[in-house]
Amino acid sequence: MAPAPAPIEADPAIVTALVERSRASVAALERDIRTKTGPELFDFLLEAFEEHKRVLSDPLSFRALMAGMEATWWLNDKLEEWLGEKNAADALTLSAPGNVTSEMGLALLDVADAIRPHPEVVAFLERVGDDDFLDELPKLPGGAGARDAVEAYLDRYGMRCVGEIDITRPRWRERPAALLPAILDNVRNFGPGAAERRFEQGRRTALEKERDALARLRDLPDGERKAAETKRMIDRVRTFAGYREYPKYGIVSRYAVYKRALLEEAARLVRAGVLSDAEDVFHLTFQEFHEAARTGRVDEGLVRRREEAYRAHRALTPPRVLTSDGEALSGAYRRDDVPAGALVGLAVSAGTVEGRARVVLDMEEADLEAGDILVTAYTDPSWSPVFVGITGLVTEVGGLMTHGAVIAREYGLPAVVGVDGATRLIRDGQRIRVHGTDGYVEILS
Repeated sequence: MAPAPAPIEADPAIVTALVERSRASVAALERDIRTKTGPELFDFLLEAFEEHKRVLSDPLSFRALMAGMEATWWLNDKLEEWLGEKNAADALTLSAPGNVTSEMGLALLDVADAIRPHPEVVAFLERVGDDDFLDELPKLPGGAGARDAVEAYLDRYGMRCVGEIDITRPRWRERPAALLPAILDNVRNFGPGAAERRFEQGRRTALEKERDALARLRDLPDGERKAAETKRMIDRVRTFAGYREYPKYGIVSRYAVYKRALLEEAARLVRAGVLSDAEDVFHLTFQEFHEAARTGRVDEGLVRRREEAYRAHRALTPPRVLTSDGEALSGAYRRDDVPAGALVGLAVSAGTVEGRARVVLDMEEADLEAGDILVTAYTDPSWSPVFVGITGLVTEVGGLMTHGAVIAREYGLPAVVGVDGATRLIRDGQRIRVHGTDGYVEILS
């Protein structure tokens, strides 16, 4: 039975107010942190973390998130019960407005539009290997405009990166070259104006799906009531589904401010001879870093032992589930409704697609062509620029409401997640068929 919808009005102004509230909080953080150094910085950050927690626990934000999710569940349950359709909400949420992560992927198509007309810029970006390329671009014909497009993208999304919840990972603003593979794929695989066409196509498909579903419902017994309830849920899901991605964007925006201030403090300690390298602080706790800023002393041996432990831990393969008691769980699917030899997972974005599998473990090494199906261990919001050029998604880790699943639905990509060993069992270049409605993958060749 579908859960009761969250008691909140489907009013876009609610989302607008929540976004503005988050932006104002980040702007205040950026303004107030500028003058803080030494122990005073750490005292300030402790206060900033309290504001961080307050923003995360905002009751209205939570209600908006739940309204979108519960409307999705309601639509999937009721439209399967009434119309016999599985995962109907997937089509109804295509191009939902205000999704900052899907917009991030589409915006990189606009960056490609600024680069594509200039062959010398394209050739330069194909051979560049360092993060100073933005300084070199204006020297090329058309390069100034290309640089401005990349800079504008970084102004909006430069705080993001792969594994962004880890504050030590280099942000795109710190390593803009990480975006070049996706930009160059977009230059090769798309034409001008692709972002607007892609979004508009999804919006039209969602509207057509809505009209079709409502018309079919009205033909049923008690059809007017069913259609009216469904229309309310469609309005609710399209109002709030995009907001699902914004709280994480707000968190990562704050992380970027924290990191910039902390690395500036670390650089001060390097200049004072306290640290040998600014990134040594990544191996200290917040309290230990605070103490180093206060006393001007660091246990170098501790830093080196932590560094070695980190390298060792990176070589480990994490379990699918690790309980709070430290118990590692693997588990298996119980499915008798899939073809022999199929790889089973979770259905998170409806549809079926067949194509070439591209097994990619690092977004910076992605080399995708139109029609490829991405197979990877996991995705986070930073992968959305890659999503615009693929036709399907398979991951080893994920769930119905993880970022990859949300963006796959937003872009209309059939997707199956939670496929154990997918990057090992599927070879790069094999032809596969992804059954996003029923949750399994067939290897065809």
